[in-house]
Amino acid sequence: SSAASDVYKRQIIKCMINFFQFFVSTILSILILIVIAFADDHGNIIKERKSLFKQNYSHAKRMSAEITKGNNEKVIELSQKMSTNYDKLLDLFPDNTKTGYDTEALPTIWLQKEEFNALMIETSNKVKEFTVLASELTGDELKDAQKKLIWSSCKTCHDKFRMPH
Repeated sequence: SSAASDVYKRQIIKCMINFFQFFVSTILSILILIVIAFADDHGNIIKERKSLFKQNYSHAKRMSAEITKGNNEKVIELSQKMSTNYDKLLDLFPDNTKTGYDTEALPTIWLQKEEFNALMIETSNKVKEFTVLASELTGDELKDAQKKLIWSSCKTCHDKFRMPH
């Protein structure tokens, strides 16, 4: 009877060890999935903001060409898209996106977050102002407005908050 009791105790201990191993491996698996999801989210945020900046650069270049053609309707459409992108960009610089995925964002963005956010809002507002001007101006006057309101804002931000090329 004592031998049977010892076998039973060993089986219980073995069962408990198996359960504990299963429990620990499950917890570790969940933690790994959380870390992967977090890292993936971090990468998606950086990729999205890079895409929006690239779109805005493309929009600004295309606007220049459309101004030359006298196609103010297209200029207005492109500037509205730019403004929308700047509004979206405000949410795409959380603390966990300072590095990785070939980001060109400088640490000054997070060190001077209020100034950076104010510049993004100001740029969005300048693009909106340009949109209004695009319905009133043409040719060289509109090109000058684009330089003053859009290209200068791009330069200001790049000089302070983006890695040099």
